[in-house]
Amino acid sequence: MKALGGVYGYVMQSSPPAVLVDLVYLRISQINNCAYCLDMHTRDLLKKGQKIEKLALVQAWAEGGNLFDERERAALAWAETVSHVAETGVPDEAYQAARAVFEERELVYLTIAISLMNVYNRMAISFRNRDRDGGLTGPESPGLSLWTARLRGHDSDKIEALSRTDNTMPSPANGVS
Repeated sequence: MKALGGVYGYVMQSSPPAVLVDLVYLRISQINNCAYCLDMHTRDLLKKGQKIEKLALVQAWAEGGNLFDERERAALAWAETVSHVAETGVPDEAYQAARAVFEERELVYLTIAISLMNVYNRMAISFRNRDRDGGLTGPESPGLSLWTARLRGHDSDKIEALSRTDNTMPSPANGVS
């Protein structure tokens, strides 16, 4: 779990911009039907000043007209292609289209972000994490709530208190890292 948190921090400190990455996270969460992540990323984007009209059309971004700029359209297309890799095999045309907009380094970061969100969605869905507000409690999976809290940078005292009471979550507090 620590490793995933490290990758998350790496992605958020690298390019492309955080809002673009969050739009990609929202689209991937739509593809994977992850209610927890859909709620979280929608709220994050709203807090960052994104308009509800735009967020409502992320799933139909290709028909969204001027709501999405060239980089956003390319990132969302790449997110769909990479997320459906078992079905699409990532066609050469999709790669070339993404490379026409993103430098290789940016595309690497974006692909890491896409892969990471696919993992997060699978974790949240598998462990029944349905806590709407990203809080530190979740009756159906307190371990995943703690994991999510750690990734989202919640108060370290609260995280430490949960670590002492929640042995389902690998953490330094219970001897696992």
